[in-house]
Parts: sequence; C-alpha cells; structure tokens
Amino acid sequence: MTSLLPPNASPLERAVEASIARFADLPVPLRDLWNPDTCPIELLPYLAWALSIDAWSGDWPENVRRSRVRHAIDIARHKGTAQSVREVVASFGGAVALREWWQMEPRGDPHTFQLAVTLNGEGGQPATAAFTDAVIAEVRRTKPVRSHFTYALGVNLGRDLGLVAATRPAIVARLQLDAAAA
Repeated sequence: MTSLLPPNASPLERAVEASIARFADLPVPLRDLWNPDTCPIELLPYLAWALSIDAWSGDWPENVRRSRVRHAIDIARHKGTAQSVREVVASFGGAVALREWWQMEPRGDPHTFQLAVTLNGEGGQPATAAFTDAVIAEVRRTKPVRSHFTYALGVNLGRDLGLVAATRPAIVARLQLDAAAA
C-alpha cells in the first residue's frame, strides 16, 4: 500500500496510518444501508432520521417502517398538497378516499376536506388506536396548513365481509374573530 503521508511524517503519524489501514478491508455496503428494502432493521431508524421522517415508532410492523422510509422523499416533495396526504396513508399501508370542499355535494366550507381511510394492522388485524393516531398525526403534518379535515376510518375485515366503516372525527380547532367595535 502506498502511503499518503509526506516524507517528513513523524513515526507516530506512520503508526496511526498503519493501524487505520486495517479498516480499509472492511466491507461497507453503502447501497444496502441507503436502501429501505435491504437496510438492516436495527439501522432503519437512522435511515428514517436521515430522510427527515418526523415520527417513528418501533411498534409499527416492519413492512410499515420500510414503507415509511421508501415514501419519505415523495411525501416531502408534495408536502402541503392532497397528493402528500394520499402518499402518507399509502406509506402506512392504507387506502384513502379524499374529497376536497369543492368536490362535496353540497359544497363544503372552503379549505376543508374529508378522508375515508381503510387501515389494517399486522397480519390483517384491525389497526390499533395508537397506529390510527399515528396516521392522523402524519396527515396533519403533511396536509395544507390552512386546511381542516374530518376523518372516517374503515376497517377491511376480510374478503367475505367487505368494508365496515367507523367514523371518528378529527379534532379541529377553527377560530373566528369578529372585529369588536371600540
């Protein structure tokens, strides 16, 4: 191995170079570490952090954690749009029907939308309340800031039973200020 040190390097510098040279033979699978499908599961939270995923839970199923990392860049690109809301729900393994205020009959209040989300937990089980809350929190983070929404949760119980819906309104705070006469 050729040394990169200058000819006047000290014996200490040469000893450090010799000890570090052993690490050059260690394999560093960078392509695998930056790929959400091949990254070791114990390193996946660090990849999520590197991609600026705001919320993370080790309790989520592995396929959801990998999907969240896989969709992180697309969600960030479309943040603040209806498309980002769809991508967030898809990253949690859900399906969504989104209707904006101008698509409702009769028309809704401006800058509002309705979500009908179908989520399944691990192994096809119904999603837990904590998992559902995580999806709602991510929708809040990625939706247009001025928009408010109502949320209906559907649970797919199986092929034979079809879709059963349960409604859970999201807490929405809307302030209306009237100018007071002085």
